[in-house]
Amino acid sequence: MSDRNSGASALTGARQVGRLAPVRRTSTVDLIAERLREAVLDGSLPPGAALGEAELAFQLGVSRGPLREAMQRLTAEGLLVIPRRRGLAVRTMTPEDVRDVHWLRARIEPELGRRILARPLAERRTVLAELTAEVKRMQRALRKGDARDLGDAYLDFHRGLAAWGGSIRLARMMSTLLIETRLCTFSMYEHFEVHRDLVPEHVAFVEALAAEDAVRFAALVEAHLEAEVRRLLAEPETSKEEDADRLLAETPDEPQPLDRLDLPEGI
Repeated sequence: MSDRNSGASALTGARQVGRLAPVRRTSTVDLIAERLREAVLDGSLPPGAALGEAELAFQLGVSRGPLREAMQRLTAEGLLVIPRRRGLAVRTMTPEDVRDVHWLRARIEPELGRRILARPLAERRTVLAELTAEVKRMQRALRKGDARDLGDAYLDFHRGLAAWGGSIRLARMMSTLLIETRLCTFSMYEHFEVHRDLVPEHVAFVEALAAEDAVRFAALVEAHLEAEVRRLLAEPETSKEEDADRLLAETPDEPQPLDRLDLPEGI
């Protein structure tokens, strides 16, 4: 299951029970903005990467007007910044950014858990089934030693929480915070890195929701996010014992070419 498909599944389920607004027609700007978000999320556009408007427009096969609007949208979301030189660049997260992103998640996600537990039983069962599927995906990735798939399943798990939280605003905030979480990893580590204990932690999250224990779910989420901050801000560890606790994947140091957008007719 791809990162995008899994997130779409959760959001589709949310719409089926009438919790999100009807889907509006996708515009060229929407498609460009989504492609740029994906490129930031997967590291194709790494932290600090300068973004040339003409080059990006050529790669994506779009005109500079909608590209500029899409880039402005990502700037408003905090994913792109205006450096001292002209143009835009992907944000490089600072230690203060790391603390802030995880502090916000620690306030939002326990509330999402409470809202999910307030839903009718049939909906809660659907949520648990979706979250359990992401945990199983994480387990498969761990067995294969696939850091990227483990990290993507992690993001999709938390997107699922947001999709079922019953709030368009919280879902939108979580979408940006999760991309910023990935940017924190790219900014703080030389390579993409995830810890193996993500799997038992998320098993425990599902168990708390299955037990309808909102207090325990909140405590587990807060402990997880506090631990993530400590790891991200720690000095690089080099011992074999510590290396055994994490999975690594190479990430590019320079911006990678983006595939041309396949724009539907009429937009």
